[in-house]
Amino acid sequence: MVRAGLTAERLTRAGADLADEVGFDRVTASELARRFDVKVASLYSHVKNSHELKTRIALFALEELADRVSAAVAGRAGKDALAAFADAYRDYAREHPGRYAAAQFSLDPETAAASAGVRHARMTRAILRGYDLTEPDQTHAVRLLGSVFHGYVSLEAGGGFSHTAVDPQESWAWIVDSLDTLLRTWSTR
Repeated sequence: MVRAGLTAERLTRAGADLADEVGFDRVTASELARRFDVKVASLYSHVKNSHELKTRIALFALEELADRVSAAVAGRAGKDALAAFADAYRDYAREHPGRYAAAQFSLDPETAAASAGVRHARMTRAILRGYDLTEPDQTHAVRLLGSVFHGYVSLEAGGGFSHTAVDPQESWAWIVDSLDTLLRTWSTR
């Protein structure tokens, strides 16, 4: 019997919380069912399978992150917008490691096109308009920013910077400054 109050939305949020606790890759319908003290079959009244559950968590994380980034960059331009954008991603990844991992989950093309991932791309391109980049350079810059931010966040989360006395925040600020310089001088390279 399905426990009263169990919905796809509630399962998604609980799955996102679970991802932050144990890691996105360890989120399963079985573990989520245990959290609600129901049988796994009860979950399947609300989500088809574990893949749908993970997709829902990914969509939730993308939306939550897009909202956070949008609020951070609102009214900013140039380096100010770039730093706010970068910090919002990094802060989200540090506060919600499982959700951040979920946001990287591979979605089918139709689902991806309807997701908040599109907002992320638009926000990145909006920031880059302040640097006056045209295509194909704008696409290259979008990929550069995504790679640098995701790479740094992933290395930091994995303890990759714990072997040195240099504060990771100093490196982060240096990277954002360097990216700003690169983007401002892109056309002269």
